Amino acid sequence: MPRTVSVERVTKETRIRVVLDIDGTGDAKISTSVPFLDHMLNLFARHGLFDLQIEATGDIDIDFHHTVEDIGIVLGDAFRQALGEKRGISRYGHAVVPMDETLVSATVDLSGRSYLVYQVLLPKIKIGEFDLELVREFFSAFAANSAANLHLNLLYGDNTHHIVEACFKAFARAMDGATRLDSRIDGLLTTKGTL
Repeated sequence: MPRTVSVERVTKETRIRVVLDIDGTGDAKISTSVPFLDHMLNLFARHGLFDLQIEATGDIDIDFHHTVEDIGIVLGDAFRQALGEKRGISRYGHAVVPMDETLVSATVDLSGRSYLVYQVLLPKIKIGEFDLELVREFFSAFAANSAANLHLNLLYGDNTHHIVEACFKAFARAMDGATRLDSRIDGLLTTKGTL
């Protein structure tokens, strides 16, 4: 059964469209009007092997906040919808990813209970025009709307770009592991009977 979905969200502040194929090859077509986020989402698709299209417009003349957060909302919703009842998925994923002097771990549980632990202290507040507090906003919106428990931990690192890039790569690898189908799992990987 294909695990693909198209999700659109339109508000007075943004228009976001996401097309996701969980069982892809890492093909990405990303256009968010936020260049740094485009870069991170391309990395996410490639390293998670997700086929991903994102088209986003928003009130970036004010700032990037609404656009970044709403992309997290729609991408999280897309994963939730594409996974359906979550039958046969591994449910948990974990990755530790280096980026030069930086090391980041990401752990995800597609439990149906959303929670974000974000232990990532960034040495700068901006990369170019991008406010780095929005990285946390993106991951918070994703966790809430995918109903995932997501932990991101910076183990060490100095370069802000490397830290954020390692976060997105580790997140991608963890999501790839958690969404992977395992033929040994009959139904859902839980003792409760539901996720």
